[in-house]
Amino acid sequence: MDLRESFTTLDWGVVAGYLLLTTLVGHLLRGKQASMKDFFLGGRSLPWPAVSGSIIATEISGVTFIGVPGMVYATQGNFTYLQWGIGSIIARVIVGIFFVRAFYEREIYSPYDYMGHSLGEGVKRLATIVFQVGGILGQSVRVLVAALALKVVTPLEFEYCILIIGTFAICWTLMGGMRTVIWTDVMQFFLFVGAGLLSLFWMLGGIEGGWSGMVEVAGAAEKFTLLNLSRDPAAGFTLWVAIIAVPFQNVSMFGVDQLNAQRMFCCRSESDARKAILTSSLGLMITILMLLVGATLYAFYHQATPPDSFAQFSSEIAKLQPKERKDAYYPVWIVTELPEGLRGLILAGIFAAAISSLDSILAALSQTTLSLFRKTGESATETSGRKDLARSRWLVVGWGLALSAFAIALNSMRGDVNVVVLAFGMTSYTVGPMLGFFLAAFFTPRASLPGLAVGFVLSFLLVLLLRTDLWTILDNFGVLNDSQIAQIPTMEVIKGSPRAIINSVWAWPVTVFITWGCGLLFPRRQISDS
Repeated sequence: MDLRESFTTLDWGVVAGYLLLTTLVGHLLRGKQASMKDFFLGGRSLPWPAVSGSIIATEISGVTFIGVPGMVYATQGNFTYLQWGIGSIIARVIVGIFFVRAFYEREIYSPYDYMGHSLGEGVKRLATIVFQVGGILGQSVRVLVAALALKVVTPLEFEYCILIIGTFAICWTLMGGMRTVIWTDVMQFFLFVGAGLLSLFWMLGGIEGGWSGMVEVAGAAEKFTLLNLSRDPAAGFTLWVAIIAVPFQNVSMFGVDQLNAQRMFCCRSESDARKAILTSSLGLMITILMLLVGATLYAFYHQATPPDSFAQFSSEIAKLQPKERKDAYYPVWIVTELPEGLRGLILAGIFAAAISSLDSILAALSQTTLSLFRKTGESATETSGRKDLARSRWLVVGWGLALSAFAIALNSMRGDVNVVVLAFGMTSYTVGPMLGFFLAAFFTPRASLPGLAVGFVLSFLLVLLLRTDLWTILDNFGVLNDSQIAQIPTMEVIKGSPRAIINSVWAWPVTVFITWGCGLLFPRRQISDS
């Protein structure tokens, strides 16, 4: 039986029902949308538990829901990804103590407004543009993930799958701004947990010996390896990366990236914002859950006597393009092993995970674009406020189409890289410079726009040298061949594919100090006190 035929009308009914229910709830809870504050900050009236759940839902996304199980299942896959949780917790504490206080000292909409107060409008605009570049690069991966799941169960081309997901995200964002985004995220949070637990226990039920059988099979394959003490600079999931590099990346993502920072601005007070960011550390439990799903999935198909369905599983995976296979392990299991109705619910969770991240970035991109045309601290009149609301909705549509288009392009050039690795790689271009901008504003307000701009360019070039994206594209178009790529000091070619000799995650702390340092090399002229 064809895999797509296995996804029944009941399954599609469950998917459609959940999406319609989420849309209805978002509509009922949207509140008034009379001002920019209502649309982009939820009127600064949202309870901190809801904001915390929204941060978790956005962070998890389809990348964790699909990519993590696929990463563990794959050859040499294990739990070393969890090490990064150390850096994540450190970062949230730093953001909760220092960043939240700085943000709530002023009536602002974004971290870039804060930079504008300290360093001037030029730096605010530069930081905004850099955020938008990073948003397109990083969030397009999340669109790609959900599209991969949709492609498994439909005859639709990949491009159409992306456009469907993008359309839902645009509609949810337009409906009620950040208030709708956050409350629908809360629904996604509970669906993530339920879908992950259901998958785990269903798999365990199909394994001889249950939990102990799973531990035995997955343990023999070293799936539970947690610590990686390797000093290989090309390795990504190591303890050294977790405690040295990851805190910089996560401080930038939670404290300076508008995607997450915008949620803190939605809270009722500084204290509530701090509670929201600190308690969002509980999202690591969902990561652990999906790691277990990956290990259990491996045991399910690799027992001494594999189930009869293993042949079908292997056949369906083989039908996919090589670059899609690693991330399709979990979706294929869902469709082939779960009964109708339940598989529809799990797939709805995957869609919801992607959409919950996508609608958030659309709100953030729209708000920051609008801020480019308004001076920091400038208040809007009633008339201009209504015009800004109308413009913001058009911007949501425009950014939604742009993000979908880039996701299509990204899929054509990503090779066989797992989506988890791809997501972190795409963010590497901007997370360091963004944190460098903020630290310059926080500690050294004499840093200049030209210096910070030079720092960003140098940082971007450094990441470019440590990432294979450009070289893969040039290789695909015949501009460079393998021997020419191998001559690049930071690259080597293994089995016909470019590979960096130093993992791009090490660029996270390095680019922070490059950007900040360049800002200080060209300080602004100090205005003497009269």
